[in-house]
Amino acid sequence: MAYLNFLRESAAAGGTLLRHMPRMLWRQLPAMASGLCDLCQDTSKAGQLCEDCRALLLAPMTDGSARCAVCHLRLDGRMHCPDCLNGGFAFDRVIAAFDYAAPGDLLIHYFKSRGRFMCAGVLAGLLADAVADAEPCLPEATILVCVPSSRAAVLRRGFNPAAEIARSLSGRLRLAYRPEWVVRTRDGESQTRLNRRERRLHARSLFRCAGDVSGLHVAIVDDVLTTGSTLHSIALTLKEAGAASVCGLVVARTPY
Repeated sequence: MAYLNFLRESAAAGGTLLRHMPRMLWRQLPAMASGLCDLCQDTSKAGQLCEDCRALLLAPMTDGSARCAVCHLRLDGRMHCPDCLNGGFAFDRVIAAFDYAAPGDLLIHYFKSRGRFMCAGVLAGLLADAVADAEPCLPEATILVCVPSSRAAVLRRGFNPAAEIARSLSGRLRLAYRPEWVVRTRDGESQTRLNRRERRLHARSLFRCAGDVSGLHVAIVDDVLTTGSTLHSIALTLKEAGAASVCGLVVARTPY
């Protein structure tokens, strides 16, 4: 079903996504038919990690370690990290499925860079579990949006990772998903080589709100939270448009 959404995105990308479809679908056939874990390739239920890999992946999230109450950064006993203590972010809080460290970083790498498109369901399932366990729970009727990829990134990968995770997450949580509500005003450069300050400056005015969010609770879906600059920029845009609250739902949080 997710592949049908390529048709919609293809119109915005000049039809390029359609050229990726046969290649990407072909890559997924072995994994879809084998019922193997996406990490260790051991036997697993279709579309799921094996129990050992799942336990290893989630161990840092369940070991009782302190986490920042806002950005979910791993801490040494404090309730807030320095950035959040100084009121540095526009979003209200973040829910993350696991830390961006081994073996979770490998799973995301497979998804984003190796064309394992069907990993979106695995990642969305892990995030849905984290949302279900989070306290306090999400407000009722929360609207999901996603971090929009740059045009160059969509053309390179053939899809927007955050959008595919959000689409799958929407079905699992039974929440409305509005991918068109957050749009990029420009592409800009890749942020992978930028430091914290440079990322914050780069993300400023990079997005605009294209939907009526007045009085609504909105959750921004992304794959990895690093410095929080992108989520901050989108959250600021949404709150300026009248959103009542904005939280981040990320698959992975960098542990530093």
